[in-house]
Amino acid sequence: MMHLSDGVMQVISIVVSLLLGSAIIFLRMKGTKRPTTLRKIIIPPLGMSTGALMFISPLTRVPWLWALITFALGLFVFSVPLILTTRLERVGPEIYVRRSKIFAFIIIGLLILRLALHGVVEEYMTIAQTAGLFFLLAFGMIIAWRISMLFGYMKLQKQEPAKA
Repeated sequence: MMHLSDGVMQVISIVVSLLLGSAIIFLRMKGTKRPTTLRKIIIPPLGMSTGALMFISPLTRVPWLWALITFALGLFVFSVPLILTTRLERVGPEIYVRRSKIFAFIIIGLLILRLALHGVVEEYMTIAQTAGLFFLLAFGMIIAWRISMLFGYMKLQKQEPAKA
């Protein structure tokens, strides 16, 4: 079995974070050109939930209190900028996610914060445990954001489309 040094793992972690952050920005900007659906709102958190399987491995396990606090930070703090900058609008019979000019900057800011905190957090736990905590933070964030989108979507669906 191949063992990678902590330095190599740190570089891999940063590169993967940058790639995923870039992918999120690209997909979000591309996604605003097509109408959204209930399915497009619900599927991402369901798909991401499978990441919790990482906790099967003893290497990623953290104390329950740490996990709860981290998830709560994602749910109640880090999700706020995404919720505040995501607007849904009805265009005829379809509902679109309105593009926010600040979205990319929020994602970049969260990514920079994550990378900055990564080094601090890793002084107290392993890289695998850090990955687990950042997964919980991101999962809490996407759950709150998508629930907010879901309520907005349902509200707009109840409204009559504007007649042309």
